[in-house]
Amino acid sequence: MTTPKTVDPNRLLLTGENPFIRLSERAGGPATTDASFWRILFSPGGPGHVLFLQSELTDSEARIYSDNITMARWLQGEIQKTISPVFGNLEIPVVEAEFRKWGDLRSYWTEATDTGEEEILLTWYELGEPFLMHTLPGSAPQRPHGVCTVMIPALGARVVINGEQAKGRPFPQEREGRKFSTCALAFSESWLLPH
Repeated sequence: MTTPKTVDPNRLLLTGENPFIRLSERAGGPATTDASFWRILFSPGGPGHVLFLQSELTDSEARIYSDNITMARWLQGEIQKTISPVFGNLEIPVVEAEFRKWGDLRSYWTEATDTGEEEILLTWYELGEPFLMHTLPGSAPQRPHGVCTVMIPALGARVVINGEQAKGRPFPQEREGRKFSTCALAFSESWLLPH
């Protein structure tokens, strides 16, 4: 009897978290707010946090906030550009910020970004059933990476900058027969490339 392999043969690029919020005015409509938050534990650029944000609250400008510019730039060039090309632009300034979190995954989760001039609150609620998603490197032509992550869909989410709430809302979706949403928490996330 052959013992099954338990070690993934690919090269580990990063591990951490990548919750996201995509709000729209209507189902299938364009995103009025796109927020991609990263808490990185391990990467070639080191650990840290980064928030990629574009919204009517930012006058539709793409903004980047981080406590580790080296990691933020690496993440832009290696991964974020394949998820959302607008955030791959290395000319966007990176604003220095501090980050904190609170909540209980049984009810809600909040990630806060503070620059001293701006306080940005991302909150996920009406959380659904978690599931593990695993894609192999090269499985999508536009994305060479593989990713393994725990997804927790959120049917409720909001983005607030200095007390002003972004328009739009999450919309339910399906992912391979599982209930999903345009907003989700993504924990225990690892990105891979072949050796």
